[in-house]
Amino acid sequence: MAVKISVFQSLVFLFYRFILRRYRNPKPKYQKCPSSLLQSDLSRDTLIFNLERALLKSDSLFPYFMLVAFEAGGVIRSFLLFILYPLISLMSHEMGVKVMVLVSFFGVKKHGFRAGGAVLPKHFLEDVGFEMFKVLRKGGKRIVVSYDLPQAMIEGFLRDYLEVEVVVGREMKVVGGYYVGIMEDKTKHDLVFDELVRKERLNTGRVIGITSYNTSLHRYLFSQFCQEIYFVKRFDKRSWQTLPKNEYPKPLIFHDGRLSIRPTLTNTLVLFMWGPFAVLAAAARLFVSLCIPYTFSIPILCFSGCRLTVEINDVVSSQKLNSSERKGCLFACNHRTLLDPLYVGFSLKEKNIKTVTYSLSRVSEILAPIKTVRLTRDRVSDGQAMKKLLSEGDLVVCPEGTTCREPYLLRFSPLFAEISDVIIPVAVTSPATFFYGTTASGLKAFDPLFFLMDPYPTYTVQFLNPVSGVTCQDPDGKLKFEVANHVQSKIGKALDFECTSLTRKEKYLILAGNNGVVKKN
Repeated sequence: MAVKISVFQSLVFLFYRFILRRYRNPKPKYQKCPSSLLQSDLSRDTLIFNLERALLKSDSLFPYFMLVAFEAGGVIRSFLLFILYPLISLMSHEMGVKVMVLVSFFGVKKHGFRAGGAVLPKHFLEDVGFEMFKVLRKGGKRIVVSYDLPQAMIEGFLRDYLEVEVVVGREMKVVGGYYVGIMEDKTKHDLVFDELVRKERLNTGRVIGITSYNTSLHRYLFSQFCQEIYFVKRFDKRSWQTLPKNEYPKPLIFHDGRLSIRPTLTNTLVLFMWGPFAVLAAAARLFVSLCIPYTFSIPILCFSGCRLTVEINDVVSSQKLNSSERKGCLFACNHRTLLDPLYVGFSLKEKNIKTVTYSLSRVSEILAPIKTVRLTRDRVSDGQAMKKLLSEGDLVVCPEGTTCREPYLLRFSPLFAEISDVIIPVAVTSPATFFYGTTASGLKAFDPLFFLMDPYPTYTVQFLNPVSGVTCQDPDGKLKFEVANHVQSKIGKALDFECTSLTRKEKYLILAGNNGVVKKN
């Protein structure tokens, strides 16, 4: 009897699934134009987006796996993925994704994988379609599903920067704390999606799916649970605009990784072709800057592709001439790369310039052509050390304490405001072409080399009008903060950068999970 009931229940379930659900709603739920949702009130509805098919402009997943391979695995792994891609393109879509996952993730430590939250968000944001983003923002609750990308790659970007409440991606298999390069079976992924949507239907009563025509599996799964389905055509994506930076729900202030260029197939080919020449160029530029006097090294470096633009006014020149009483000038500049003080020295044609740093690798200290002094984070001893250096000559300080790649200024530490009666603010910019000359989680000893590996390493140095330091007693300790904030605002206005109160500690906690202290090794 129990068997008969089980068979009867199965027949009823099949009848319900394939007959009743097909004809119970006389109105078609398939819609062609998702942009029409912009005129609808979706504040009480749940929106389910297919990430790679309905939210991103590009259909190619190669750049994202190349970023993982390069940043988490290194040059050899990324080159392997590159040379295998012609073969991958001949495979089915699903098999090609599996191979890219295997090459990119095999042997990567799960605990140390930070590319998903530190590297990929920048490149994902630059690929989001503005039209679909506006639809996404109108939803009462937002769910984003990916059938091809691992959860570790997309969760940080979607939750932190697009403010998506629920992210459903493919889970990765882990053995001994390391990824083995294999994703969990799609059946498990579909069960999670099934349970999630059923719960949302009970809570909201209306679920709207936005996916693509291209994959029948996506169409089938969405049709089982969504009252309305909107399809995105590949042709429509060509007319999408890129999401503007001022429309980001959360500003992208911090990001990590060495590659500044989006590693499409063509760009990756250019990168690997330029690679051998880049190493030679960086070595030659480093040798010239270390071993040849400024008078001769500057034109040689310009001939090799280095670009330096200097803006200096008569007021700053007069301060330099009248600095004999102080024996040195204090230059306070924003921090873009490790080479900021060096380029200030290039701009002044002065090699006897000095700088201080919070943490610097031993290799960088040895290679530095100017004197560098490591601060101890003790206010009294650091202030005395800076005053001593200033009495010996010109001193360059970076009050932010760490670099920032985007057009933002971090909080300026007020210590520099107490060591000199005159402060010369310096605004510097250094746009990257191929590589970033900074890192939060990588080897800092390679920072100057990556900067010099760019085809055209570029710097703009702008000397601003001097600012008065704290020359009198400051019992409340407020004046030094006012001076520091004033210098920050002057530099921000000159560069059209936004001033923030974020600190070095916050940056390293976000990108590297530490406080940013570099050991002497």
